[in-house]
Amino acid sequence: MSKNEKMLEKMRSGRGFIAALDQSGGSTPKALRLYGIDEDQYADEAQMFDLVHEMRTRIITSPAFGGDRILGSILFDRTMEREIGGMGSAEYLWHEKGIVPFLKVDQGLEAETDGVRLMKPIPDLNVELTKALGHGVFGTKMRSLIRLADGVGIERVVDQQFEVATRILAAGLVPIIEPEVDIRSEQKEAAERLLSESLLHHLDALDHDLQVMLKLTLPEKDGFHAPLVEHPRVLRVVALSGGYSRAEADERLTRQPGVVASFSRALTEGLLVSEPQADFDATLDASIASIYRASLT
Repeated sequence: MSKNEKMLEKMRSGRGFIAALDQSGGSTPKALRLYGIDEDQYADEAQMFDLVHEMRTRIITSPAFGGDRILGSILFDRTMEREIGGMGSAEYLWHEKGIVPFLKVDQGLEAETDGVRLMKPIPDLNVELTKALGHGVFGTKMRSLIRLADGVGIERVVDQQFEVATRILAAGLVPIIEPEVDIRSEQKEAAERLLSESLLHHLDALDHDLQVMLKLTLPEKDGFHAPLVEHPRVLRVVALSGGYSRAEADERLTRQPGVVASFSRALTEGLLVSEPQADFDATLDASIASIYRASLT
C-alpha cells in the first residue's frame, strides 16, 4: 500500500479526530495570548510566528499527541515550511507520529455581503498546492463564514468552495471544505438547513470518482449532518469547535453520529507556556482524551 493509500484509509476509517493547528496572521495573537504570551512580549510578526511555531512544536512533539487518537492535523503554510525534529513539519507528522498532514490554503475573508463572508482570492493557489505535494501533504482546508440565513449568500459560499475544491482535487489533494456557520448567529439553525441543502446539491454534481471532506459547525439538531456523513462523495465530516468551550463542543459532538472533531482553540484550551513539561503533557493528554471520546459516537 502506498503512502497516499495509507493516508486515505486512515482518513476514511480511522478512529480519532483532526487537530487544527492552523492559526494564521489574524488569529495567532489570540492563540498566543491564551497560551500566556501577550502581544508586548514580541516585537514584530517574525517573532510572533517564531513563538507560535515553538508552541506548535511543543504540542506536536508531546507524547500525548500521537496517531493512535489523532487522525490528521491542519497546518498553516509557515508551519509547513518550518522544521520539527530535523525534518519538515508535515513530514514529521506522518513519519514520526502517523498523523495525516493537511494545509490551510485560504487567505482570509472578504467583507460581509448577503450575510456571509467569502474567501479572499487565492492567487498563489497552484504554488501552494505544489509546495504541499512536495511536503507529502494529503489535503487542504479553506474557510468561509456564514452569519445569516440568506439563501443567496450561502449559495455563493458553497459555489466558491466547490470551485476551489475542484482545482485542489485536480492537483491530487483532498480538500476540506469549511463553510462555518457563526455560533452567535440568531439565524444559526435556519442557516444550517440552507447550507446542508446547498452542500448536498453540489455533492450530487461531483464526479463519482471524487471525494471531499467537510468541516462544519456543530449544529442545533441532533444527527443533523447524517445525510452528509452518508453521501458517497464525502470522505469524512468533521466538526469545528467554533468558539464553544471544549466541554460544550464535546457534548454537542456526541449528538452527531459519524462526525469527528477538528478542534483548534478547544484542543489547546488550558495549555500554558509557563507549565512544566510534565504538566503540559498531562493537560494536553486530558484534552485529547476528551475530544477522542466525543469523536467515537
